[in-house]
Amino acid sequence: MAIKATVYKANVQVTDMDRNHYAGYDLTVALHPSETEERLMVRLLAFALLVDQKEGHEQLGFTKGLSTDDEPDLWQKSLADEILLWVDLGQPDEKRLRKACGRAKQVTIVNYNDKSDIWWEQNKSKVTRFSNLSILQFPENQVIALAKLSQRSMQLNMTIQDGEVWVSGELGEVSITPNYRLKSN
Repeated sequence: MAIKATVYKANVQVTDMDRNHYAGYDLTVALHPSETEERLMVRLLAFALLVDQKEGHEQLGFTKGLSTDDEPDLWQKSLADEILLWVDLGQPDEKRLRKACGRAKQVTIVNYNDKSDIWWEQNKSKVTRFSNLSILQFPENQVIALAKLSQRSMQLNMTIQDGEVWVSGELGEVSITPNYRLKSN
């Protein structure tokens, strides 16, 4: 019998002063059996940094993720089912990057551990040719601190100002400093 995903409920209040985006989201996120709480919290953080409500578009949403090769971790689609934003976590290979950049208007890769430095050095000459690709990196020590805020039912406040993110919850608070290694136009 296969191990089932663990369901997490998160009420996320986003105060993004950099983009003038202020909203609350009630999210249900599944933690895949092979996924860590660090990765789950990075998905929530990426959601807060990238969510945007535009008329005529669906909201940024979580996909089946790890259990489906044809989908990213998060995506936003138009009402005509066109992929506007494709968000993958980790260090995808060039084939997956090429596929994502061909299918979506914008692609964001989110790296969140120290191995991402090695991945970047090995792939930077290959990935810079994609004009619709952004690569965002979170320091591993900050991600580990972020994971300590994780609970099956949680309320998180994410404040974004001057490129820095302050996350607070019932179990404490942490500051995250994202680094864009590559930013699309």
